[in-house]
Amino acid sequence: MGIAEEIELGELLYANPLRHEADARAFVMEGDGAASFPLGRMRLESIRDPKEGQAANIVYWCKETFPDDIAIRFNFWPIRQPGLCILFFSAAGRGGEDLFDPALLPRNGIYDQYHHGDINAYHISYFRKSYASERRFQTCNLRKSYGFHLTAQGADPIPSIADCDPPYRIQVVKSGPVIRFSIDGLPLFQYMDDGETYGPVLGGGKIGFRQMAPMIAEYSELEVYSLKSLQGR
Repeated sequence: MGIAEEIELGELLYANPLRHEADARAFVMEGDGAASFPLGRMRLESIRDPKEGQAANIVYWCKETFPDDIAIRFNFWPIRQPGLCILFFSAAGRGGEDLFDPALLPRNGIYDQYHHGDINAYHISYFRKSYASERRFQTCNLRKSYGFHLTAQGADPIPSIADCDPPYRIQVVKSGPVIRFSIDGLPLFQYMDDGETYGPVLGGGKIGFRQMAPMIAEYSELEVYSLKSLQGR
């Protein structure tokens, strides 16, 4: 949307290099997936046959609970497509429960559980190459749950894997009602949640990586910062 990302980072709240198996102890897998580190980066993949559909998809949650007013950054390498990658953030129970509260319904990677289950979250799909229509015209989509509300879109600058030159630095800025998304410093969209159209503005919560099989991708240098200022807020 041509919006300059003028933010001032505050304190580094969380840093995980995602280089070794020990770094994955901070995460929880939902669905049948594997995390490995063959190249010193966290590689995620499903261990089920993609023909099983939603049952083959995975979500990998960071156990840390983050406040509002943060910037999330990480490096991304797409390794195998077709597939789709999503980042969840501000994720919590619909009643304010912790995402892993045992009172919440179990989740195992099936998408409906995340947008029409008993959790709230924002989520950005930033590598959408599962279907021919997605590969023909590539966008990054922001959705808000509960529900399946498409709230913002921007062009996806990451090409198909044959033409990729990773890593790509992903950044999500979440400050109250304002969400900004960029890749390699290129602003792709901004969304202002009015707190009415799709329910109250979501605050703090957990972040998680989602992949649609047979996608394989790698991640590293996950960082979460507080914000000192955000122009336009």
